[in-house]
Amino acid sequence: MRKKVTVVGAGNVGATTAHWLCSKELADVVLIDVIEGVPQGKGLDLLEAMPIEKRDSHVLGTNDYADTANSDIVVITAGVARKPGMSRDDLLNTNFKIMQDVVGKVIANSPNCILIVVSNPLDAMAQAAFKLSKFSRNRVIGMAGVLDSARFRTFIAEELNVSVENVTAFVLGGHGDTMVPLARYSTVAGIPITELMPKDRLDAIVQRTRDGGAEIVKYLKTGSAYYAPSAAATEMVEAILKDKKKILPCAVHLEGEYGIHGLFVGVPCKLGTNGLEKIIEIKLTAEENAALRKSADSVAELIKVIGV
Repeated sequence: MRKKVTVVGAGNVGATTAHWLCSKELADVVLIDVIEGVPQGKGLDLLEAMPIEKRDSHVLGTNDYADTANSDIVVITAGVARKPGMSRDDLLNTNFKIMQDVVGKVIANSPNCILIVVSNPLDAMAQAAFKLSKFSRNRVIGMAGVLDSARFRTFIAEELNVSVENVTAFVLGGHGDTMVPLARYSTVAGIPITELMPKDRLDAIVQRTRDGGAEIVKYLKTGSAYYAPSAAATEMVEAILKDKKKILPCAVHLEGEYGIHGLFVGVPCKLGTNGLEKIIEIKLTAEENAALRKSADSVAELIKVIGV
């Protein structure tokens, strides 16, 4: 029996996630949304692409959570997208209400699933899903670091004119202005990038990574990024379904790791068939640790507002 993945939200991020999942033939996909007709239309269109792609993934678009029953993984993208001038945090209360509705319906139909949260503000929404679902922490994972690291890797590869395959990068902390790109743990073919470019160029790339989402919103004007976010969520799904034991930066519930208690913060994680299988603790400098704490504090402020 093929695995089953539900994607909640048939907007750009959700529909493109479904596209990546099917193109990789990772699972049968259910695309669900509250808007009548949209998931059905996009799901059917995607299903009709499968003969061309020579993939046997089945796609179902629906408004009925009964169709999502017994999903192995549920990717939650539902929420209001960011508009120009709007921070991720502005989305907080609106998207929290959506999360309350979605999580209740998801767990009623798939009590054994693993949740991957993509909705913004990411860390707070992951925390909300964790509290609302009452799942163990290995089963609720936020997608942030994979995307932020991909942006960091993109800019490093462009700056140095090297293949993105040679670039490894790590970004820790909250998904937002306080994220912590770790330059000394970022390499090109094993060589630290701190040895390959001057500090001013590196600092500029770090800042561009922090502003990565806002830069795209500025260009699009009426929407936000979706190709890279959906690809990032798909990489996480693949690591879990294939039990790859892959180390990826993800937002997870810290229970003392890095000296942080009871908050979702981005850290290196091993993903496998059980979801979060291990948190990798790396040694941070005093400056890096302070930046991570600052990031955690910003998450804590959001959590206080929505009371989770």
